[in-house]
Amino acid sequence: MPNLPLRVGLIGAGYISSWHAATLADVADTRLTAVCDTNRGAAEDLAAGYGARAFGSVAELLAADLCDVVHILTPPQTHLALAIECLGAGLHVLIEKPVGLSAPEVAQIAEAAQAAGKVAAAGHNFLALPSYEKLKAVQASGRLGRISAAEIKWCFPLPPLRSGPFSLWLLRAPQNLLLEIGPHLYAFAQDLFGPIEIQHLELGMPIALPGDGTRPQSWRILARAGHVEITFTISLVESFDDRSVTLRGSSGMARLDMGRDTLQLQMENAADIVLNPLIGEMSLAGQRLAGGLRNAAVQFVSLNQKSPYGLSFRGMLRSIYGAIARGMAVDPRFSIASATEVMRAIDATLQRMPAPASVPAVPKGTPAPRILVIGGTGFLGRGLTRALVEKGQDVRVLSRGQGGPFADLPHRVEMVSASPRDPEGLRRAMSGIDTVYNLAKSDDKTWEDALRNDVGVAVAVAEAALDAGVGRLIYTGTIASYDMSDPARTITEDTGFAADMADRNLYARSKAECEVRLMALHRDRGLPLVIARPGIVVGRGGPLQHWGIGRWNGPGAVKIWGDGRNILPFVLVDDVSDALVAMRDADGILGQTFNLIGEPMLTGRDYFDAIHAQLGARILVRSGNLTGYFLFDGLKYALKRHLLNRKGAVRGSLKDWKSRAHLSPFDNSKAKRMLGWVPESDRAAFVRKSITEANLFGF
Repeated sequence: MPNLPLRVGLIGAGYISSWHAATLADVADTRLTAVCDTNRGAAEDLAAGYGARAFGSVAELLAADLCDVVHILTPPQTHLALAIECLGAGLHVLIEKPVGLSAPEVAQIAEAAQAAGKVAAAGHNFLALPSYEKLKAVQASGRLGRISAAEIKWCFPLPPLRSGPFSLWLLRAPQNLLLEIGPHLYAFAQDLFGPIEIQHLELGMPIALPGDGTRPQSWRILARAGHVEITFTISLVESFDDRSVTLRGSSGMARLDMGRDTLQLQMENAADIVLNPLIGEMSLAGQRLAGGLRNAAVQFVSLNQKSPYGLSFRGMLRSIYGAIARGMAVDPRFSIASATEVMRAIDATLQRMPAPASVPAVPKGTPAPRILVIGGTGFLGRGLTRALVEKGQDVRVLSRGQGGPFADLPHRVEMVSASPRDPEGLRRAMSGIDTVYNLAKSDDKTWEDALRNDVGVAVAVAEAALDAGVGRLIYTGTIASYDMSDPARTITEDTGFAADMADRNLYARSKAECEVRLMALHRDRGLPLVIARPGIVVGRGGPLQHWGIGRWNGPGAVKIWGDGRNILPFVLVDDVSDALVAMRDADGILGQTFNLIGEPMLTGRDYFDAIHAQLGARILVRSGNLTGYFLFDGLKYALKRHLLNRKGAVRGSLKDWKSRAHLSPFDNSKAKRMLGWVPESDRAAFVRKSITEANLFGF
């Protein structure tokens, strides 16, 4: 029996690592002791919240002898080597899906685990949903009769396909989409019915990625497992959430909703022909009501800490660690043997993919950039970089990843991989550069994190620019930092921000603090600074579910901030790019700020009416009571501070909530006067560019 508690290390400090770290805190006899990432800053940020140590390499982690188990949460192409290395060092491993890039890779991991006498487990977390366990019990009981068919669906929007970031691993090749999503679906079929035989594959709804060919957004896969016919459906466009498993048998039908963790049974009953349908529908209604009430109560009490996704992680880790602690075999749902069978089915599916279309020849040449764009792979950054290239400029783009949306421009765009928090990396990136655009932003949960990840990075970039002798630093702030709660006050660049921003949301406060510190460097050390504050940016490459407009509940429903009847400060992404390009050479603008707001045209409700008129999609629009949001946010704040002990929790003021509605109008004359900026002024053209041609739904 192992010594308890089991010491756990996380290899990889990306998005998914926060779910693993938070869940481990609720798993008995475990303790998070280490976080490892090649981006050491990211590892330190995550480790600090759990009293763990941070490492920049796996070799350092293993040498420290701090772990009994590691979770491998890195990009899939690294899983095989890392798993074998850690198993060889005598550690148990849990590997996020896909466990490997193919069945032979997963089989190698299984062999290494057997040789080491250690556990290798697969991160098929959805198999631990409470409702799935009920579904399995129903199947085993025979209540559904003899099962003849199953439909397993993942119909869920994948916004990066339309708005980036395009450097994500799952977008780098068409097959990566199935490798990323397929294990969730195939694991259900494998666990329920055994080995899967693939019979047919259809791909559809291709979408073009910037400079990198197309990717399929729909997958329809026909398969068989024993006598059960299985249909797998994947749809990644802006679609109603239907992530489900439906079993159809001779006596009834069961539908698991994995996004909501509910199970409905539709069974035959013995009532007469008149009452039979009534009883059936009443049964479904009762099940749905009970499931909805149960989930609402759970989410309210836990402040969404026990979402279906969170519950699936809890169930998976408790099962795996319970087995390791008792020295028993891991549940077959999470075994490496099951993962091997899942990957065999995925391999068979990928073999049916059509040959990739020929890619146009890439232009030859080596860029000689004088411009550096930090944040160049984001929505604004992509537009700016391409606008600069169209003006005849070569560009260097600083990115944390290796890839980017400029595969068609290798002769004009140079990609440099470095962290904005690395002073030496920043200095190298600025070698030979005369203009730096800093479009970076962070997504933080506490003010301390914002000071480190947003404000600290902005200052580091500025100091590197001073050291490198850069001629101009152009920083993008946000109009969100203004108090926009008063409809009677017109905002100009002279309006200024509040002296005390502590009652504002973190994004608004952090961006304002960045400006304060950068302006201090301009005054005290001569930083050649220009600040741009874009409004609500729309256009091709932007998201449908834009949170600058309202709070979304999927692509079909939105609560507008306020009543949605005031003109919003929309601006086209191409117009923002034009303004940023102009800032590079305009005279007499150092130390100036510019609000980049388009001409006043559309209210929030006008915007959604235009979507309906142009695209035929009627999105449910409701007014959001900002005072009600403020009061409810106060309740959540109290619960977070006193129940969950989150000392860094932030509560915005009523003015902060009203500012989200952008109630104050803007005057954009300064940018037009000093930059020669001409934002789109024709309403029909604006609607065409922001909606009709923007590919908001992905098809």
